[in-house]
Amino acid sequence: MNLCNRYISDINTVYSRHSFWIKQKHLESNRYVLYICSKKMNQVTIKIINRSGNPLPRYETTGSAGMDLCAFLEQSIVLKPLERCLVPTGLYIQLPEGTEAQIRPRSGLALKRGLTLLNSPGTIDCDYRGEIGCMLVNLSNEEQTIAPGERIAQMVVAPYVQAHLEPVEVLTLTTRGTGGFGSTGV
Repeated sequence: MNLCNRYISDINTVYSRHSFWIKQKHLESNRYVLYICSKKMNQVTIKIINRSGNPLPRYETTGSAGMDLCAFLEQSIVLKPLERCLVPTGLYIQLPEGTEAQIRPRSGLALKRGLTLLNSPGTIDCDYRGEIGCMLVNLSNEEQTIAPGERIAQMVVAPYVQAHLEPVEVLTLTTRGTGGFGSTGV
């Protein structure tokens, strides 16, 4: 078994618990491309409690990765420039083991109104059972109003892998080495 096949076997062991598998494609002279493939694309079930009165989150198009989340407010909130607040959604979810929900900004709000999310992407772990909240910040130079029921963020559900940390004294040398921010060009 070559190194690539052994690596794929190891990864498949990890991913098989989460309905994913690895596929390899041989390019040339021991170069491979690895694909992480879903066994059951779009088959994840999420249990949800909706206390908001807003519609359940949904995908706006067949190709959408994220579901829009709406503000659960009794009245509008006004955010001054550089002001931030935690906006409730009224949603509580139970994710399948091995998945997380990422809370991300909506690109239209960011571009048109300067509203984005702090702690982005926010992670909702599969064992969290509290209300989903969105930390909005106004990066524009003008006050921005968030209305009840307004779409404020998007939620993307994704698999994850938990790592085993192996303490060592030295790391393998690479061409890049310790080159960090901007070291490979702008």
